[in-house]
Amino acid sequence: MTEAILALVVAVLLVVVGRSWLKNRAAEKMGSAMADEVPERPSGMQRSPVSEFHVVGNEARVIFDVPLDDEDDEVLNEILVDEAMEVLRGKKHNLPIGEVHEVVVFAGRGAPREVARAKLPSPGVLPPPPPVSLLHLGNVTPDPFKADSAFQPAATYETKSTVPADELPPIGQELRVPKGLQRGLRAAGVDIDHASGSEIILGLLKLFGYQIEASPEPGVFNAIKDGETTLVLVEGYTPGDHPEVDEGRIRAFAGRFTMSGARRAVFVSEKYAPFMIYDLERNEPRLRFITRERLQEFIDSMAIG
Repeated sequence: MTEAILALVVAVLLVVVGRSWLKNRAAEKMGSAMADEVPERPSGMQRSPVSEFHVVGNEARVIFDVPLDDEDDEVLNEILVDEAMEVLRGKKHNLPIGEVHEVVVFAGRGAPREVARAKLPSPGVLPPPPPVSLLHLGNVTPDPFKADSAFQPAATYETKSTVPADELPPIGQELRVPKGLQRGLRAAGVDIDHASGSEIILGLLKLFGYQIEASPEPGVFNAIKDGETTLVLVEGYTPGDHPEVDEGRIRAFAGRFTMSGARRAVFVSEKYAPFMIYDLERNEPRLRFITRERLQEFIDSMAIG
């Protein structure tokens, strides 16, 4: 009788211990899933462009197609580490990463170099993403592309006679881009040392969370954010071009905006603007012109160090 009671007690204990073990395992799995299963970034949020991804032994190696400065930039490297973790998070659903202990980050064009490495909390377990993405400038400064932003360009260009008659130098030689913006643009894949004004502005639009859709017509884009569309028209400069935007092109831009149904419109050019833009902006505040004489002021308006 005693042996039967003892056997029953042992059986009950085994059931209790078994249930407790299963419950703890389920909690562990739930906690691991919560650490790994995080909401994806909102649609249109900028990501650093990836050129290659490999798992070698216990390392996940992520190579970013982003231009680097000659000097090492620890802040940029930290941004790329965060981006590499997000790349790995996106791969874990169809790639076994249980043995990955460390993420190694490479960047640069031509001959990418190792810029950082970071260990995972434990093999195959990713840290939670940072609460604020440094690739979304809206987290650190107001969006200057919106009509109600603080950017109000000064009317410093008043007559056509001020437009240089000689060939214009590359815009990159004239612009002073704050270090904070340089980091964001580099992390987004924009080579600010050789980029055109249009490439810089489109890069900034992406960093402010705009999803850029190209139209069939070259140089025309729709920038979409928060359910609103901004019509964007960009115009470059080729040596030998007239240094001033053609007035007919500006009138066509204004007419296109009227027919587009967009919330606002931005005209970007590496050329100088004729004086007529001031009347247009005064009569239609939803039209914005970021031309050569305004590019530096526009960049300065973001005030990121």
